[in-house]
Amino acid sequence: MLFYQKFALVFLRLTLGWIFLYAGISKFMTENWSAIGFLKGAKMFQDLFGFFADPSVLPYVNVINKWALLLLGLSLVLGIFIRISAPLGAALMVLYFLPRGLPKPDPTSFIVDSHWVYAAGLFVLAAFRAGRVWGIAPWCSKLPLCKKYPKFRALLD
Repeated sequence: MLFYQKFALVFLRLTLGWIFLYAGISKFMTENWSAIGFLKGAKMFQDLFGFFADPSVLPYVNVINKWALLLLGLSLVLGIFIRISAPLGAALMVLYFLPRGLPKPDPTSFIVDSHWVYAAGLFVLAAFRAGRVWGIAPWCSKLPLCKKYPKFRALLD
């Protein structure tokens, strides 16, 4: 891989990583943050998102959402576990998109909005094993744990 290709991949990884890391941190820092407004405003799949908004389920949804964003962001910024975090993050982006409705989820887009772009970027990072490019995955793969369990090494990048 050429230098500019590595730079582009790392730039994508770090910028997406910062977006998710900041989103997770801000949700943790916002007192009484909840996904209830987003879930109750669903235009599509109202039964599914209504289930997520149920008072017995909502606390779990809030915790999972905060941690998912935070851990996805850390994974991308550090360059580790991207083969796991990127596809899960893409699935999260689809879940963020679906309640908004089609064909126009927001005033500035038609079908494709920023969530699809984030998902596409995450798939690129997973496909190109972006954790191996200037991330900590190569260092971690040399640890004794990875030598003892080689299948674990495959999950690192």
